[in-house]
Amino acid sequence: MLHIGFDKPELSAADLAALEKLRVQCAGDIVKMTTLAQSGHPGGSLSSLHFLLALYSGIRKPGVRDPERDRVVISHGHVSPGAYSVLAAYGCFPRERMLLDFRRAGTPFSGHVETCVPGIEWNTGNLGQGLSAGTGFALAARLRGSDLRVAVCMGDGEQQKGQIAEARRFAVKMGLDNVFAVIDLNGLQIGGKTADIMPQNIAGAWAAEGWNVIDVADGHDFGALWRALRAAYRREGPGVTDPKRPTVIIAHTVMGKGVSFMENKHHFHGAAASFEQAAQALAEIGAENDLEALKAKRAALPLKTEGREAPPLPPLAIDAGKPRTLGVEVKTDCRSGYGDALADLAAANMAGGVPKVVGFTCDLMESVKMNTLKKAAPAAFFEAGIQEHHTAALCGAMSREQVRVFFSTFGVFGVAETYNQQRLSDINEARVKVVLTHCGLDVGEDGPTHQSIDYLACLGSLFHFEIFAPADANQCDRIVRAIAVRETNSFVPMGRSKMPIIADESGKRPFFDESYVFEPGRADRLRAGSEVAIIAFGPTAHRAVKVHELLRAKGIGAEVWNMGSLKPLDRAAVLRAAETGIIVTYEDHNVNTGLGQLVGNVLAEERVQCRLHKLGVRFYGSSGPADALYAEQGLAPEQVAATIEGFVKQASTPESAAGEKQSVPTWLR
Repeated sequence: MLHIGFDKPELSAADLAALEKLRVQCAGDIVKMTTLAQSGHPGGSLSSLHFLLALYSGIRKPGVRDPERDRVVISHGHVSPGAYSVLAAYGCFPRERMLLDFRRAGTPFSGHVETCVPGIEWNTGNLGQGLSAGTGFALAARLRGSDLRVAVCMGDGEQQKGQIAEARRFAVKMGLDNVFAVIDLNGLQIGGKTADIMPQNIAGAWAAEGWNVIDVADGHDFGALWRALRAAYRREGPGVTDPKRPTVIIAHTVMGKGVSFMENKHHFHGAAASFEQAAQALAEIGAENDLEALKAKRAALPLKTEGREAPPLPPLAIDAGKPRTLGVEVKTDCRSGYGDALADLAAANMAGGVPKVVGFTCDLMESVKMNTLKKAAPAAFFEAGIQEHHTAALCGAMSREQVRVFFSTFGVFGVAETYNQQRLSDINEARVKVVLTHCGLDVGEDGPTHQSIDYLACLGSLFHFEIFAPADANQCDRIVRAIAVRETNSFVPMGRSKMPIIADESGKRPFFDESYVFEPGRADRLRAGSEVAIIAFGPTAHRAVKVHELLRAKGIGAEVWNMGSLKPLDRAAVLRAAETGIIVTYEDHNVNTGLGQLVGNVLAEERVQCRLHKLGVRFYGSSGPADALYAEQGLAPEQVAATIEGFVKQASTPESAAGEKQSVPTWLR
């Protein structure tokens, strides 16, 4: 394995010869991989190849799972053939495995880089997010006192993405001189010339945000690249005018470098050469042409069903601390319970001034109650500005670096606006804690643009995210402490309004008292009843208790369940609720995609005969107090009690049994 190290000021003739020999091998492998798969991105892989070879030869411990290794993020993840070829050349895995498995179902070598391949730090492909991930790695290293470096490799087309500007600003604000970027400026993207599709001043934009800018006129000159990379890595040398600021290298390259019919042809951004063209390309490169033998081997391989697992992350020991318990006389919001619990966690997990639990927000510190965290543990609090896309991506990457990361903003910003970033964290099997306030109609006067009513449908569709929703501040405290010790992605939605502390059946003690322990996958039966079961969560839970009381006055026994764990869902609780014969789901969420759908799925899958009525948000809300917005949707406790009374009467009439249409309130039509 070739390793030169950036301590060396200049490349020797032997170094240059070794790099050139590897370039021939890797360029040939890029052509072979993409032609064998008959898909892929050879053009950008060839234009990025020189700086990838130089970069990996200089960084510390590439492809080794060592906490102190340097990190490389390939933001333009479609150049996976280039990245894989270089990593294989440096001994991270067998070359033939890469050549045969590239873009083959069930294998690690996907069309865009993935962490199941040694040396790949972050799954990418959605352009514009790599720099955010890089800043997450760099900030985590800074917190723990590590001197490792983070390199972010990028394309010029993706510079059109606004998230990159967000990440640039954050890196400068935080003084992240341990991160640097390399841009492959080949002037082409899928649709043609970048100057025609979206003209921009790339160097000027980075300089304006405060980065050192190093321009490499020939991005295929190993010597010039080495000097630029060394300067950026060591934070000294030509182009590094301020060593306390991060550096970007702009390498002017040629799309499809080294293959005559590919050079400066945007078609080969994402198109493989034919076998006939590949033979010509390999001859021009000077690489071995063993395509026919590789083609036969690939055709004979069985379908792969394993091998795509990324190495597991080491566990992170977190002290959850002692829960706080508020009395039944208290009326407060879940946000305050979250802020207090997070502050406790940060203070309890601070060793020598180094935080293991941190929180990020986007200009909403007081709204999400992170002001409590800032006061209790200033080193654990980070203000990222109105830059939700960058912050969501940064938090996901940082959560893989032995630090527990909480990301908090309003529901619409943390789900609808940043769904793509949360999805990427899920694909990367991160361990981010997304705690979002101001969810649902409970936001109130801010109106429909701020009333997040689709979060279960969105984040519920991600495979690794757990979802827990607190019914009051006491349960919120326990949920926050529970997710802090869990090694997975977690999402906790909550409203804005102050709510009563839910009491037990006696009405004298908190239901979620000192003895209560939150368990994922377990629902809480708040009230007993036999004629109908109400299943609620979040801000409708205490309202469901009131509905129980209103129905009891009418002689109707309504069981009340709080579904604090939405994913995983307590299927046994649903089946118990079905024993009443009528289930009513009651939620501050889109009625078509929330709790009602989850409960309906259980009933259908278990083949349980039970009447299911879904009460929830049926249209975009208006602007007003939360209680008024609930009433507008027919979700006020008095309305719900009247509706359920009608359901119970319908269920007991012969006409209902015969299937005749029953009258329903106007808000349900």
